[in-house]
Amino acid sequence: MDQWEYRVAYVDTRGRISADGVEFIRQSGEHRTTFVSKYLSALGKEGWMLNGIHLLRPDTAYYVLQRPLSAAPAAEASAT
Repeated sequence: MDQWEYRVAYVDTRGRISADGVEFIRQSGEHRTTFVSKYLSALGKEGWMLNGIHLLRPDTAYYVLQRPLSAAPAAEASAT
């Protein structure tokens, strides 16, 4: 059976993304879609895939990302 790990990011397309206690701030003059695309592309390189979007307001949402649970953390979790 496949196992997954998830990450939830608060995305404010006006200039801020917050995930796991880390903030990403849009650079002055950077286009909103470029800002979000760069963030998602960086996570994609780490194996994360956008799984869903929960809209809060027109410019804010929760992005739910998932990736396969790696064997090492799964083995550690079952050992405890």
